[in-house]
Amino acid sequence: MSEPEIDALVFDVLGTLVDEPAGIRAGIRRLAPALDDTDVEKLLALWQQHIEREQQRVLDGGRPYLASDVLDLEAARLVADAAGVDDPAAVAELALAGRRLPPWPDTVAGLARLAERYPLIGLSNASRTALLGLNAHAGLRWHQALSAEDARSYKPDPAVYQLAVAVSGRPPERLLMVATHAWDLRAAQALGLRTAYVSRPVGDPPVPSDRIDLYADDLAGLAARIGA
Repeated sequence: MSEPEIDALVFDVLGTLVDEPAGIRAGIRRLAPALDDTDVEKLLALWQQHIEREQQRVLDGGRPYLASDVLDLEAARLVADAAGVDDPAAVAELALAGRRLPPWPDTVAGLARLAERYPLIGLSNASRTALLGLNAHAGLRWHQALSAEDARSYKPDPAVYQLAVAVSGRPPERLLMVATHAWDLRAAQALGLRTAYVSRPVGDPPVPSDRIDLYADDLAGLAARIGA
């Protein structure tokens, strides 16, 4: 569709607009500067696996809801232990790495361009506090930034996407969900939102059976597709 009939854009943040692995990787290097690249990547994987596993446990009902700040601190402790670092202050500092994520090169200018035509809604699994710090650090422009914390759950729980629908005051089919994760787009689509996949090195590309409305290489490409 060259110009879909939409009233607002809903953006995933982690991975889609900011390079989450790069920010965590930088935090690990600050924690233990002597680590080589291979060890840093192993510790990054340890962090990512913990976050993914614990969010899934919350979704499955195996653990009460905990904000992303708590999971980040748990991940930081695991990484510090594996790196042989026994310094509570250093662990606390590493836990904040998720709020210091660099934007992709096209993110800031792309959001500014899109914001000239559409209301922009951020929708993230990051906690309210983490999202505030992340937005400020990366220079992200929003008209509204929503945290999954308000639904006391995590994407892809439909309740999280419903937050954006409720705030927009528009039917789901008038919203365009933008993400680099196919699982994120599938969940939004199940609730009736239109979908746009933006390619990122850390993304989860759609498979042939997916019916994504729009594909773009970056935010400039997305803006061109929807006439922004």
